[in-house]
Amino acid sequence: PLLVVQAAAEPTAFTLWDALGLGLWAVGLFFEAVGDAQLARFKADLGNRGKVLESGLWQYTRHPNYFGDFLVWWGFFAFALAVPGGWKTVAGPLLMSFFLMRVSGVPLLERNLEETRPAYREYRRRTNAFFPGPPRAPSAEPP
Repeated sequence: PLLVVQAAAEPTAFTLWDALGLGLWAVGLFFEAVGDAQLARFKADLGNRGKVLESGLWQYTRHPNYFGDFLVWWGFFAFALAVPGGWKTVAGPLLMSFFLMRVSGVPLLERNLEETRPAYREYRRRTNAFFPGPPRAPSAEPP
């Protein structure tokens, strides 16, 4: 999508599409950067080995960094909508969304987490996989 914007014959004025793109991109970058930083800090503490990160952005989505990447791509697409023919770049964010949510992102990462981290099953039940949302109440069953 960004190549289409850069290749536009004439620069366009700042539009609502640009504002939307900037907003999506900024929120996406925040989720990616903060989510990655929180995970790196969590993993650096050897006392957390085998545990599940359940604080910060990770209490609202099991994959804040992937959600951030998703928003960045859709932000790029919104920028492209400000120029003629920009809508044709929709394949980029659609493909990335599909891969993040169905192929190499969430499914690939979660495949073995329930086996290697016993608390992950309860975390998975309480926490949205991709789109952030409020955590659900803990189950009454012991883990």
